[in-house]
Amino acid sequence: MPKLDKTGPMGQGPMTGRGMGPCGGGLGRGRGFRARSFGCRRFISPKNELASLEEEEKMLEEELAFIREEKKVLQDQIK
Repeated sequence: MPKLDKTGPMGQGPMTGRGMGPCGGGLGRGRGFRARSFGCRRFISPKNELASLEEEEKMLEEELAFIREEKKVLQDQIK
């Protein structure tokens, strides 16, 4: 949920992402973009897929930066 507005990735509604945000408790409880679209026989253009992958890449980079910061804080507490 990039904008924390409960619309999911690309504004497709709740439970359409990986469940890594507050709605999924950060535990990956969402159904995922690919899993949801697989059975729907919905046409996804390469342009839309590219945009989706770029957005996911950005979210993963932000998540990794957050994890690294949390890791640093914990390492500083141990010292």
